[in-house]
Amino acid sequence: MIFTIFKKELKDTLRDRRTIIAMIVVPVLVFPILLALSTTVTKYFDDKQKEEVLKIALVSDHTENQFTQRLSAIPDSLGPKELIFRQDTLGLKKEISMDSIQLAFIIPSNFDAEQADNRQTTIQVYHKGVNLGNKDRVENYLSIIENTLLAERFERLNLDKQLIDPINQQYIDISSEKEIIGKVAGGFLPYLFIIFGFIGCMYPAIDLFTGEKERKTLETLLTTPVPRWKILIGKMLVISLSGIAAAVFALLGMFAGLRLFNIVDVPGLSSIIDGILTPSFILGLLVLLIPLTIFFAGIMIPATIYAKSFKEAQSVLTPVNFIIFLPAFVGLLPNIELDYTTAFIPIVNIVLATKEMVAGTIDPILLIISYIVMVAVAAIAVLFSYKRFGKESNIIS
Repeated sequence: MIFTIFKKELKDTLRDRRTIIAMIVVPVLVFPILLALSTTVTKYFDDKQKEEVLKIALVSDHTENQFTQRLSAIPDSLGPKELIFRQDTLGLKKEISMDSIQLAFIIPSNFDAEQADNRQTTIQVYHKGVNLGNKDRVENYLSIIENTLLAERFERLNLDKQLIDPINQQYIDISSEKEIIGKVAGGFLPYLFIIFGFIGCMYPAIDLFTGEKERKTLETLLTTPVPRWKILIGKMLVISLSGIAAAVFALLGMFAGLRLFNIVDVPGLSSIIDGILTPSFILGLLVLLIPLTIFFAGIMIPATIYAKSFKEAQSVLTPVNFIIFLPAFVGLLPNIELDYTTAFIPIVNIVLATKEMVAGTIDPILLIISYIVMVAVAAIAVLFSYKRFGKESNIIS
């Protein structure tokens, strides 16, 4: 009877366009679309910034000082620029705020003398902090000028540059590329499937309980000679399956987007993704998703049974949505690892376990503990749903 109810509810669910969109269409398309938009927009603004002529005001009593000469010598391949020589700062701030001039260098009149005496010279730079790209270009210009002046200074003093660099640092990272991806981006994956797993469960839960109450079909179903717990389990299986499908399609959409749009500067990213998407990883992920989605179903069903309309059910589940997402942020925080403490915290343990699985550094004992904890939490949620489903006042609208 459970399987019969499951088939019946699954057919009804698959006929609902909202559920199909939330379960398959949105998860599959959202990340390729977002990645395509982000790469396109980023490339557009980068290209536009490189082609934009930067108007730079040079405020100095002497236009032929070393600073202006070196700035003029910087090739336009680093970004086209137009130098405007000024004698004073009158009206300069207004021009920069109006964007008629993007930057201004205030060059002291004794710049050449201080450089000849091997002293430090203060250069004031006027800019608008909101134009981050302009500031980056200026820092690049200043770095080039500073390096040329420093090289001349060492040559003039007949000194070796190693005198100011007593230590040559060499960092040798023994982490594999898979571990780097796991630690950096692995925290995003559980956040992803928690979001879509929850959304994938939500719409079928509302339709199978609140929707049936609105359509006056739930009372008819309960009059059949089938134990109430079998009806509950049949419906819950459909809700959990929808959540698993939404999470899996979201992950597939994200990995497909990474393969199509090279937004992560990692050599051999495609081979790394292929190395992550192994049968053992997919199986382990599904094992973690099953109790997670059952837990989602278990906390949603009481709310949807209590609600008297589709709109009310959505209003009730929205705060739950935010509460569930909070532990998912833990995976994005640095220096929080799966240990014998975090393994006992529901949802947090799933987030951290997935992160370790992506990196390939998962401890099997901690994985088992996390799974047992989530199974126990899911069982409590199912029991709570059964208690609420058994109350006539909740069933009859």
